[in-house]
Order: sequence, then C-alpha cells, then structure tokens
Amino acid sequence: MYELHIANKSYSSWSLRPWLLLSELDIPFHERLVSFASGPGLNWKAFRAFSPNGRVPCLRDGDMVVWDSLAIAEYLAERHPGVWPSDAKARAWARCAAAEMHSGFGPLRSHCPMICGLRIRLSEDLPPSLRADIARIDELWSEGLTRFGGPFLAGKAFGAVDAFFAPVAFRIQTYDLTLGDAATAYAQRLRDLPGLRRWYAEALLESWRDPTHEDEAKQVGTLLEDLRAPVD
Repeated sequence: MYELHIANKSYSSWSLRPWLLLSELDIPFHERLVSFASGPGLNWKAFRAFSPNGRVPCLRDGDMVVWDSLAIAEYLAERHPGVWPSDAKARAWARCAAAEMHSGFGPLRSHCPMICGLRIRLSEDLPPSLRADIARIDELWSEGLTRFGGPFLAGKAFGAVDAFFAPVAFRIQTYDLTLGDAATAYAQRLRDLPGLRRWYAEALLESWRDPTHEDEAKQVGTLLEDLRAPVD
C-alpha cells in the first residue's frame, strides 16, 4: 500500500493535493504525518529521513520513492483511472491548469498562506500582483467550468486539477477573497468534498503552531477569528 508523507494539515498546502487526490479517488494509502519544525534547516533534516529533497509531500510505493506533488499525480495516473480526464482536450487543459498552479501564483501564496481555521480581513490596499492572481484564478476556474460543463474544473468527475486548486478554496475561506459566482460556488463545492471536510476537521484539532506561517498571515490583515484547538 502507498505511504504518503505529509506535514501539518493546518499549513501544508502541498501535502493536501496528493492526499485529497488519493482520498477522493478511493485509492488506499497510509498517511505519515511529520510536523514542521521550528528553526532554520530543521524541516529539511526531518523530512530527509523519507524524502530525497527534504520536502513534503513524498509518496512511497514499496522501494519506489516519488517526491513533488505533480510527479505524484503523474505516478498515480499511470496506475489508476480518473486522475486526469479521459477526453484528450479536457486532459490537456487540466494538465495545463495544474501545472500553472504548481509553478505560479507566487503572490497568492506569499500574501495569503494557507492556515486552516483562521478568518482574516485583508487590508484594502491589496498589492496589484495579488489582485492579478485572484483575477486569474477566477478566469481559469470559470473557463474550465464553462468549457467542460462542470461541476468540476475539467468535467463531471473530480481529478488531479481539482486537487491542485483545493488549497485555494481554503484561502478563499480564510481571507474572504472575492471571485465571481461560478468560481465562488466551485470553491464551496471543493470544501464540501468528504476528503476536504476531513482534512479541515483534522487541521482544526492541531494545537501546534508554526511561527513563520502565523506571522505571515498576521502581516496581511486583521485576525477576526481562530477556530483551531488551543495552543499547547
């Protein structure tokens, strides 16, 4: 059975992607959660015990080791149906959209880090780069939903492209990001998935806090609510 190594569910957007993909496609796997460590270089040392690049996520399949979320998706696609759409045009679009998420949206990542359970009101003077990222998310989601008929980005079935945008659905909730009606409804559709509900519930139970993630979130706006378990 697969072993998927991840980090804290409150923070680790990269871990969420393959975890959700495996969960929603009913592919059996063992979860191995290793908490982020506080201090320079400590994450790398801890994660190197199971991941060649010292990062999460990392999938182990017997003696096979697959690191990086996009590589994991492709590895699973070679072994299980449903990771990518069967239609060639939808599949090409889904791969492009997932790759864009994988390599882009830097301002969204840096200004709106994923922290499940927080509610933050962003300052009104958002950086133009962040506004551009939000607009692109809206455009991309609306294109996929319209072009392939929904309810997911590349058609009727959930797949890898949806898993890659799942952390954005949490960011929309945390920072109350404004998108069009279709994109807003899609974000809620993702958050209603059984796998994403489970991830969120377990993230709220985590009492460990990562100072770096917490400081990044507090710098972008005003903390309105923290729904997580009390700090240890």
